[in-house]
Amino acid sequence: MAGDSPSAVPVQLVEQPRLQKLKEMFISKFGSAPKFYARAPGRVNLIGEHIDYCGYAVLPMAIEQDILIAVEPAQTQVVQLANTNSSYLDFSTSVNNIQINKTKPQWHNYFLCGLKGIQEHFGLNNPTGMNCLLDGTIPPSSGLSSSSALVCCAGLVTLRVNGKTLSKVELAEICTKSERYIGTEGGGMDQSISFLAEEGTAKLIEFSPLRATDVRLPSGATFVIANSCVEMNKAATSHYNIRVMECRLATKLLSKSKGLEWRKMLRLHDVQSKLGVSLEEMLTIVEEVLHPEPYSTEEICKCLGISLEELHSQILSQNMQDVSTFKLYQRAKHVYSEAARVLEFQKICSEAPANALQLLGELMKQSHISCREMYECSCPELDRLVDICLQFGAIGSRLTGAGWGGCTVSMVPTDKLNAFLKNVKKAYYQTDGQRLAVENNSLFATKPGRGALVFVEA
Repeated sequence: MAGDSPSAVPVQLVEQPRLQKLKEMFISKFGSAPKFYARAPGRVNLIGEHIDYCGYAVLPMAIEQDILIAVEPAQTQVVQLANTNSSYLDFSTSVNNIQINKTKPQWHNYFLCGLKGIQEHFGLNNPTGMNCLLDGTIPPSSGLSSSSALVCCAGLVTLRVNGKTLSKVELAEICTKSERYIGTEGGGMDQSISFLAEEGTAKLIEFSPLRATDVRLPSGATFVIANSCVEMNKAATSHYNIRVMECRLATKLLSKSKGLEWRKMLRLHDVQSKLGVSLEEMLTIVEEVLHPEPYSTEEICKCLGISLEELHSQILSQNMQDVSTFKLYQRAKHVYSEAARVLEFQKICSEAPANALQLLGELMKQSHISCREMYECSCPELDRLVDICLQFGAIGSRLTGAGWGGCTVSMVPTDKLNAFLKNVKKAYYQTDGQRLAVENNSLFATKPGRGALVFVEA
């Protein structure tokens, strides 16, 4: 249940080869055995892209790939971090002086986000140090939330080491806020599903207040993840934060045109709820109020009746000061139409009509077109991969995660799954030597997995 805290599960290590191996590596690294293990999964978002930070519901599920951390509380106030993957360097720091470097999104900085979030929430004056060895199976920069899973796992570790408890919802909210220390203005989907996921069901995740509702996926189809092998790191590029800002500016212009208190309005959802209209009506309002041509900063100031100085100091964030044009019509159009597709997807899953798969597939295709044309968060490789997936039997296929690289998710009839995997492998991965090298982890069927938890040796 969402109200509970993540469970602590006793395990026999002999039955868990990955934990056993992690324990052995931990002992050879730190000279003693871990006291517990924490795990947080990655996720795939089935539909609802770039709308969580606008206040709208999304529809993800957890995947089995995860971040697993072996932990031993330390007598000193030092955090020592090591990674089973030798390309990620060891790191240590005092727990009393957490510095997070926004200019370099290195792996240990995501751990420090989760650590700092929990410390600040409880106002811990004397936090416990720890030795941690991390093992991750989520491909990095792939749009499957490896970074958020690491933040969540670090939050869970810090909570347990310091003898505190929180509900899953509270943990998700703290980890959402604390990931912003690294400069990403995320909306909360990734952290929420990492904690709130349950095996066998996807979740409709709604915000303000945060809540999760089971979504039973239709039988007869399997969701397949395919990695474009184009890496995209949200914290390292400005695309993502520019989109967040374009949505905020669209919110202000729409609010102003409707006589609302635009200075207080931050998210596109706020406009809809203040006006009390449907998503369809919001799309009509977007057509009436905003124009497809990009807006200059001067035009935005004119529409809002403010000076450039006020725009720069009050509305644009620090890293947006050099951006000179913003596309508001396209971004708002994507958000309101995508928010409607999420609700429609949920409705089809719950009503389960005979043609459910066709209807869901159609929504996924529409979502990808909107991401590509209106939100401009796709890339040529993702578009090609979606086309290949549809060509070889997917009923629906779309980019998932922030985009600009990363993965696609496709809905494939289960009886065609093996042929689909073979054909996509041949068409996308075997035409390119670099992709061939990583294709084993790049194309896989998935099913809804469970959320974050703690393992203790039985």
